[in-house]
Amino acid sequence: MNIFSRIKNKELNWNAIILCTLGFWLSGSILLDFVLIPSLSVSGMMNEGAFASVGFLLFGVFNRIEVICAALILTVALVFYFNHQLPEKKQTLFLVFANLLLLIALAYTYVFIPEMSAWGLSINQFSASSQMPSEMISWHEGYWFLEGVKYLLVINLFRWCYNTTCPVNQVTMKN
Repeated sequence: MNIFSRIKNKELNWNAIILCTLGFWLSGSILLDFVLIPSLSVSGMMNEGAFASVGFLLFGVFNRIEVICAALILTVALVFYFNHQLPEKKQTLFLVFANLLLLIALAYTYVFIPEMSAWGLSINQFSASSQMPSEMISWHEGYWFLEGVKYLLVINLFRWCYNTTCPVNQVTMKN
Protein backbone atom coordinates (compact mmCIF):
# COMPACT_ATOMS: atom_id res chain seq x y z
CA MET A 1 0.00 0.00 0.00
CA ASN A 2 3.01 2.29 0.21
CA ILE A 3 3.34 2.31 -3.56
CA PHE A 4 1.17 5.39 -3.90
CA SER A 5 3.18 7.30 -1.34
CA ARG A 6 6.38 6.68 -3.27
CA ILE A 7 5.04 7.99 -6.56
CA LYS A 8 5.91 11.63 -6.87
CA ASN A 9 4.26 14.11 -9.15
CA LYS A 10 6.99 14.65 -11.73
CA GLU A 11 6.76 17.02 -14.63
CA LEU A 12 7.40 15.81 -18.13
CA ASN A 13 10.61 16.87 -19.80
CA TRP A 14 9.01 18.52 -22.83
CA ASN A 15 12.37 19.47 -24.35
CA ALA A 16 13.50 15.84 -24.34
CA ILE A 17 10.17 14.71 -25.82
CA ILE A 18 10.31 17.19 -28.69
CA LEU A 19 14.03 16.59 -29.36
CA CYS A 20 13.45 12.83 -29.57
CA THR A 21 10.38 13.27 -31.76
CA LEU A 22 12.09 15.72 -34.13
CA GLY A 23 15.20 13.53 -34.30
CA PHE A 24 13.14 10.41 -35.01
CA TRP A 25 11.11 12.19 -37.69
CA LEU A 26 14.14 13.75 -39.35
CA SER A 27 16.14 10.51 -39.37
CA GLY A 28 13.16 8.52 -40.67
CA SER A 29 12.56 11.04 -43.46
CA ILE A 30 16.22 11.06 -44.46
CA LEU A 31 16.30 7.26 -44.44
CA LEU A 32 13.18 7.02 -46.58
CA ASP A 33 13.99 9.85 -49.01
CA PHE A 34 17.71 9.40 -49.51
CA VAL A 35 18.38 5.71 -48.81
CA LEU A 36 15.32 3.53 -49.31
CA ILE A 37 13.67 5.13 -52.35
CA PRO A 38 16.95 5.60 -54.30
CA SER A 39 17.94 1.99 -53.57
CA LEU A 40 14.55 0.80 -54.85
CA SER A 41 15.03 2.95 -57.94
CA VAL A 42 18.51 1.58 -58.62
CA SER A 43 17.34 -2.00 -58.16
CA GLY A 44 14.70 -1.45 -60.85
CA MET A 45 11.65 -1.92 -58.67
CA MET A 46 10.19 1.43 -59.75
CA ASN A 47 9.78 0.07 -63.28
CA GLU A 48 7.66 -2.86 -62.11
CA GLY A 49 3.87 -2.70 -62.01
CA ALA A 50 3.57 -3.50 -58.31
CA PHE A 51 5.62 -0.49 -57.26
CA ALA A 52 2.57 1.78 -56.93
CA SER A 53 0.93 -0.51 -54.38
CA VAL A 54 4.22 -1.06 -52.52
CA GLY A 55 4.85 2.69 -52.49
CA PHE A 56 1.32 3.34 -51.25
CA LEU A 57 1.81 0.86 -48.41
CA LEU A 58 5.30 2.09 -47.50
CA PHE A 59 4.48 5.79 -47.62
CA GLY A 60 1.06 5.23 -46.08
CA VAL A 61 2.56 3.71 -42.95
CA PHE A 62 5.33 6.30 -42.73
CA ASN A 63 2.95 9.22 -43.31
CA ARG A 64 0.72 8.09 -40.48
CA ILE A 65 3.77 8.01 -38.23
CA GLU A 66 4.53 11.53 -39.48
CA VAL A 67 1.03 12.67 -38.47
CA ILE A 68 1.61 11.29 -34.97
CA CYS A 69 4.99 13.04 -34.74
CA ALA A 70 3.52 16.31 -36.01
CA ALA A 71 0.65 16.12 -33.51
CA LEU A 72 3.13 15.50 -30.68
CA ILE A 73 5.25 18.44 -31.84
CA LEU A 74 2.16 20.66 -31.94
CA THR A 75 1.25 19.52 -28.42
CA VAL A 76 4.71 20.44 -27.13
CA ALA A 77 4.55 23.75 -29.01
CA LEU A 78 1.30 24.55 -27.21
CA VAL A 79 2.91 23.64 -23.88
CA PHE A 80 5.85 25.92 -24.67
CA TYR A 81 3.46 28.67 -25.75
CA PHE A 82 1.35 28.56 -22.58
CA ASN A 83 4.36 28.15 -20.27
CA HIS A 84 6.24 30.98 -22.02
CA GLN A 85 9.37 28.86 -22.36
CA LEU A 86 10.67 30.72 -25.40
CA PRO A 87 10.95 34.41 -26.23
CA GLU A 88 7.63 35.83 -27.45
CA LYS A 89 8.59 36.07 -31.14
CA LYS A 90 10.00 32.51 -31.16
CA GLN A 91 6.92 31.18 -29.35
CA THR A 92 4.67 32.38 -32.12
CA LEU A 93 6.99 31.11 -34.87
CA PHE A 94 7.35 27.79 -33.05
CA LEU A 95 3.58 27.40 -32.98
CA VAL A 96 3.25 28.38 -36.66
CA PHE A 97 6.01 25.95 -37.68
CA ALA A 98 4.37 23.13 -35.69
CA ASN A 99 1.03 23.82 -37.39
CA LEU A 100 2.70 23.84 -40.81
CA LEU A 101 4.35 20.49 -40.06
CA LEU A 102 0.98 19.00 -39.16
CA LEU A 103 -0.57 20.38 -42.34
CA ILE A 104 2.28 18.97 -44.45
CA ALA A 105 1.93 15.54 -42.82
CA LEU A 106 -1.82 15.58 -43.39
CA ALA A 107 -1.34 16.68 -47.01
CA TYR A 108 1.07 13.79 -47.59
CA THR A 109 -1.24 11.26 -45.97
CA TYR A 110 -4.54 12.24 -47.51
CA VAL A 111 -3.68 14.05 -50.76
CA PHE A 112 -0.21 13.42 -52.21
CA ILE A 113 0.35 9.72 -51.62
CA PRO A 114 -3.16 8.60 -52.73
CA GLU A 115 -2.89 10.76 -55.88
CA MET A 116 0.63 9.60 -56.76
CA SER A 117 -0.34 5.98 -56.14
CA ALA A 118 -3.39 6.38 -58.37
CA TRP A 119 -1.22 7.81 -61.14
CA GLY A 120 1.24 4.97 -60.61
CA LEU A 121 -1.53 2.40 -60.93
CA SER A 122 -2.82 4.05 -64.09
CA ILE A 123 0.51 3.61 -65.89
CA ASN A 124 -0.06 0.92 -68.49
CA GLN A 125 2.49 -1.78 -67.85
CA PHE A 126 2.05 -3.15 -71.38
CA SER A 127 3.05 0.07 -73.14
CA ALA A 128 6.55 0.51 -74.52
CA SER A 129 6.95 3.92 -72.86
CA SER A 130 8.18 3.78 -69.27
CA GLN A 131 7.96 7.53 -68.68
CA MET A 132 5.79 8.97 -65.96
CA PRO A 133 2.80 11.06 -67.00
CA SER A 134 3.28 14.81 -66.65
CA GLU A 135 0.59 14.93 -63.94
CA MET A 136 2.55 12.48 -61.82
CA ILE A 137 5.72 14.49 -62.34
CA SER A 138 3.94 17.61 -61.07
CA TRP A 139 2.76 15.68 -57.99
CA HIS A 140 6.37 14.60 -57.38
CA GLU A 141 7.56 18.19 -57.70
CA GLY A 142 4.96 19.31 -55.15
CA TYR A 143 5.97 16.47 -52.85
CA TRP A 144 9.65 17.40 -53.00
CA PHE A 145 8.86 21.08 -52.45
CA LEU A 146 6.88 20.22 -49.31
CA GLU A 147 9.62 17.83 -48.27
CA GLY A 148 12.17 20.66 -48.47
CA VAL A 149 9.91 22.93 -46.43
CA LYS A 150 9.45 20.12 -43.90
CA TYR A 151 13.21 19.67 -43.54
CA LEU A 152 13.71 23.40 -42.98
CA LEU A 153 10.95 23.55 -40.36
CA VAL A 154 12.11 20.43 -38.51
CA ILE A 155 15.74 21.57 -38.46
CA ASN A 156 14.77 25.03 -37.17
CA LEU A 157 12.57 23.58 -34.42
CA PHE A 158 15.30 21.11 -33.49
CA ARG A 159 17.87 23.89 -33.33
CA TRP A 160 15.64 26.10 -31.16
CA CYS A 161 14.83 23.27 -28.75
CA TYR A 162 18.44 22.21 -28.53
CA ASN A 163 19.56 25.78 -27.83
CA THR A 164 17.03 26.14 -25.00
CA THR A 165 18.02 22.77 -23.53
CA CYS A 166 21.78 23.07 -23.91
CA PRO A 167 22.67 26.74 -24.14
CA VAL A 168 26.17 27.39 -25.27
CA ASN A 169 28.01 29.50 -22.75
CA GLN A 170 29.74 32.24 -24.57
CA VAL A 171 32.97 33.34 -23.05
CA THR A 172 33.90 36.91 -23.78
CA MET A 173 37.52 37.59 -24.19
CA LYS A 174 38.86 40.48 -22.24
CA ASN A 175 41.45 42.68 -23.81
